[in-house]
Amino acid sequence: MKLILQFMKPYRKLFLLTPALIILDVVGALYIPTLVAEIMNEGVSSGSTVNDLYRIGVQIVIASCISGAGAIVGGYTCSQLASRVCKDIRDALYRKTLKLSVYDFKQFGTASVTTRTISDVTNIQTAILNVMQMVLPVPIIFVVALFLTFHLDRMAGVILLIVLAAVIVIALGIMKAASPLFKRLQKLLDRMGTVLLENLTGVRVIRAFNKQNDEQRRLDKTFEDYAYTSIRANRMFASLDGLSFLAVNLFVVLVYWISGPRVTAGYFQMGDITALIEYALLALFYIMMAQIIILTLPRSLECCRRVQEVLDYSPEIVDLVKKDSADQEKDDVLVFDHVNFRFADAEENTLEDLDFTCKRGETTAVIGGTGSGKSTVASLILRFHDVTEGELRLNGKNIRDMTQHHLRDRLAYVQQKAWLFSGTIAENLRYGNPDATDAELEHALEVAQASDFVHSLPDGLDSYVAQGGTNFSGGQKQRLSIARALVKKPELYIFDDSFSALDFKTDAALRKALEKETEDVAVLIIAQRVSTIRHAHQIIVLNEGKMVGKGTHEELMKTCDVYQEIVNSQTKEDGE
Repeated sequence: MKLILQFMKPYRKLFLLTPALIILDVVGALYIPTLVAEIMNEGVSSGSTVNDLYRIGVQIVIASCISGAGAIVGGYTCSQLASRVCKDIRDALYRKTLKLSVYDFKQFGTASVTTRTISDVTNIQTAILNVMQMVLPVPIIFVVALFLTFHLDRMAGVILLIVLAAVIVIALGIMKAASPLFKRLQKLLDRMGTVLLENLTGVRVIRAFNKQNDEQRRLDKTFEDYAYTSIRANRMFASLDGLSFLAVNLFVVLVYWISGPRVTAGYFQMGDITALIEYALLALFYIMMAQIIILTLPRSLECCRRVQEVLDYSPEIVDLVKKDSADQEKDDVLVFDHVNFRFADAEENTLEDLDFTCKRGETTAVIGGTGSGKSTVASLILRFHDVTEGELRLNGKNIRDMTQHHLRDRLAYVQQKAWLFSGTIAENLRYGNPDATDAELEHALEVAQASDFVHSLPDGLDSYVAQGGTNFSGGQKQRLSIARALVKKPELYIFDDSFSALDFKTDAALRKALEKETEDVAVLIIAQRVSTIRHAHQIIVLNEGKMVGKGTHEELMKTCDVYQEIVNSQTKEDGE
């Protein structure tokens, strides 16, 4: 409830107007049976006139119009309120997930965050609609229906009160029993999303290892668990429906049973019996609907809790300043000043005592074996993680003393696993610079050695890109990602093993073109292939997170055993 009330604050007027319109609809609906009873009683009365019947008929029409108008406008405002509130919740969730670091994101998981943003918020929206339209009017209906029933006959009023109370007690008992089931359903929904996502994204591996049947069994087990829990919850719904309809029918029988002697004695008229039954049916209908909705509330409340959990989560990386000061261009674009880094759940440092500088107009390379911490270097620069000790400076300023937006606006990052967004090639290239001209896009493609294959496509820059760039090869995706970085025109390029899918000829041509393009900026290349970085102005050698060498290729070949081993191993592989 805290979550919903928080997001309803901007829509106070709509929130107050909606129940008022719904109550107008309900009161009008309850008043109509009274008028119908009156017209029936007048119709069989010898003293009534045609004008009396016309008068009551006009009143019925007016009441119906007021009730209908309340229902239509109330339904519209209720829909508007629920849609706007849940749109804001989704926006808040999305903005919050963008602030989460890689480590933070792992606390929830991709499938769970997706489920919370789409399915959970949809459940919340449905709950808002149902509660506003079916639960809020119940107290009004309860009071008005009982008042009108007691006004006609005290015994009928007592019976209706007992029936309504019994139905409410049964509903509360079933709701209490259903609450754990709905919590389990949401967790199972997360599990289904995780397994399904793994199966769809890893389909090639599954087929390559002939594991289709095993994965099918694993997915079937997840579906079965969800279905079994859903069936248990639905049985409770069925029980409540049956008991509620039984209560309605019992009341109708009792009304007819007690009405016979009263009609004979002249206390009752036929219209009064009709009115009593209508009051009861309307009251019980709304209470039954409210019961069904209340039964689903545990699920909606669990959805609220899950959404609130993400919104309340404190990100690992936060901006420590609200406003950025003016930049000062320096030759030392990026400085690692005795940097140490350790993951929150690790016992030892991943990186230890990194101390080097990326200068303007120069290329710095980082190389090392698998697990040496190369990619973590890029994560620290982008502030996906914060350093544990030491300092990282951009243009002489600690990166923690600038906003994340300001920092990343001055960097261009190309990761090893290139990712392209659905749309066109031109839209992807403009991702970091929306105002780039077609000429700038063409130039970036030339430098990235992607111009030939883009122009070979029927639509050129307007060619379609599938989600993730799956309609292009690995090398093509990498070259487009490099072109996208070039279009941004940053102060520091970070190439994280982003030449790995290129052949040696393309790699060499691209590096040669990059030299002229990056004369006034700093370049950091993270690589495993020596041929990619041997001409760098400075090479940093990592081994088990420690910097064991720093210098040019020629210097390291004389002074660094680890670098020599890497070079020799790759030379041997090339020779073979």
